[in-house]
Amino acid sequence: MAPKRGVKAPAAAKKKTEKTVNPLFEKRPKVFGIGGALPPQKDLTRFVKWPQVVQIQRKRRILKQRLKVPPAINQFTKTLDKNLATNLFKLLLKYRPEDKAAKKERLLKNAQAEAEGKKVEGKKPIVVKYGLNHITYLIEQNKAQLVVIAHDVDPIELVVWLPALCRKMEIPYAIVKGKARLGTIVHKKTASALCLTSVKNEDKMEFSKIVDAIKANFNDKYDEHRKKWGGGIMGSKSQAMMKAREKVLAKEAAQRMS
Repeated sequence: MAPKRGVKAPAAAKKKTEKTVNPLFEKRPKVFGIGGALPPQKDLTRFVKWPQVVQIQRKRRILKQRLKVPPAINQFTKTLDKNLATNLFKLLLKYRPEDKAAKKERLLKNAQAEAEGKKVEGKKPIVVKYGLNHITYLIEQNKAQLVVIAHDVDPIELVVWLPALCRKMEIPYAIVKGKARLGTIVHKKTASALCLTSVKNEDKMEFSKIVDAIKANFNDKYDEHRKKWGGGIMGSKSQAMMKAREKVLAKEAAQRMS
C-alpha cells in the first residue's frame, strides 16, 4: 500500500560507525575545579583597574577625538615627517649649547689665562637658542633663521600664536614631535621651542635644503591649515547609528520621488 500524502516515509536506520580507539593514547579530560587543572589564559585588560593617571590619559585622548578642535590648535597635529625631522635634529645637535660642566671648565680656563696675563678669546659660539621669551625677541628682531616648535606643549596657549608670528615675519618654522626631544638638545627635560640664528659655512648647503622643505610644508600651507578644523570623530556605535539613520532617510526620499 502506498504511503499517505503529507506523511513522511520512515527514515532508514543509520548504521553506527564505531570509532577505533588507540590504546596508546588515553583520553584525560581537564577538570577546572578547585585544585584541578589551570584554566586557559584570558585577556583580562577590560577587568584591570588601571591607575588614575592612565585613566585620565585615555579619557583625554578620546575626548580630543570627539570634540571639534579649532584650526589654530589643530595645526599642531600636522608635524614634520620622520626623514626630514631626523635630518633637522642631526643639524641641531651640531649646534648644541654647552652644559654646566663644560661652562665651568671654560670659565676656569679663562680665569687662569687672565691670572697669567694672557689674552682671552671672546668670540661668541654659534649655538641653538631656547627659551620662549628669547625666541620671541629674536623673531621680532628678524634675527631668527629657523624656528622649531614642539607639538605637545601643555598648555598649548604658550605656543599657539608662534606660527602666526613666524609667518608674519616671514621666518620658516616647523612643528616637530616631542618637547622632550627638543629638551635633550639644550640639556633640559623639555623645551617648547628652539631657534637657529646662523649656521657655519660648511652646513649652509644642508641648512638651505632643510629650510626649503620646511617652507613648503608649513609656511606655504599656512592658509590651508588656518581653515581646517580637527576632531569631531565619533565612536563606532555612534557612527553605525548615523549610517542607519542616513539609510532610512535615503529610503524615505526614494519613496517620495517614486
